[in-house]
Amino acid sequence: MGHLRGGTMHRFFVPADCLKANPVTLGGPLAHQIAHVLRLRPGERITLLDNTGWAYEVELSKVTAQQAAGEVRRKSLATGEPRTKITLYQALLKGDHFELVLQKGTELGIVDFVPLISERCVVAHLDQASAKAARWQRIILEAAEQSGRGRLPVLRPATLFAQACEQAGRRSLSLIPWEGEKSTSLRAVLGQSKSEAATATPKSRPFGLNLFIGPEGGFSTGEIVQARGYGLIPVTLGARLLRAETAGLVAATAILYELGDLE
Repeated sequence: MGHLRGGTMHRFFVPADCLKANPVTLGGPLAHQIAHVLRLRPGERITLLDNTGWAYEVELSKVTAQQAAGEVRRKSLATGEPRTKITLYQALLKGDHFELVLQKGTELGIVDFVPLISERCVVAHLDQASAKAARWQRIILEAAEQSGRGRLPVLRPATLFAQACEQAGRRSLSLIPWEGEKSTSLRAVLGQSKSEAATATPKSRPFGLNLFIGPEGGFSTGEIVQARGYGLIPVTLGARLLRAETAGLVAATAILYELGDLE
């Protein structure tokens, strides 16, 4: 948590209640982290984030393994959030591949993760959606702190494919990369949506979309037919086949670039 990046201050998400008093008092594992892992000392500064959009620059006045305390020196709007709000519906994966998607997706700027239970998910791994929820949340937290995010991505409950399609189809643009799609490209769909959004809404307004990524065996033809029925748009990501843990990250990067969030 809170590794130093290029001379910037260590960043930590804390409950908003921690920031109601000044000086701020921090205890538990975070105090231990500050004192014994990062070896910070009184006089040094950290950034605390309340996950509501504010960042607090705090000058440490006391540092022990049991408690760290400091004065808020500056409050400002947190940065690091993309205008493009991507919800990633990622099918459950084998091993630690799903954790990789959570970590790197958080670094990229994905705002919501929905563990997806699709037809070709390995049945033996479905229980991990609840058993590993706390671990997954910790991975998201650490990645958000290290990458300079201003808000924590939300980890949603695991959702069955049909239910997820119904949820996504009722709101913003929903894309489903599929190796069987040969003509409709991600870029073409984004270009059309970008044009429509520019004429319909102010440029500063967030643009949201849903991205569906299948498991190791991909989505079945039946699932694609079902997805189309809910308004999801199958797209191709090019001539090369991407692994299940790679496809979502590649697609999210392409989306953020095309919509101007990597400038």
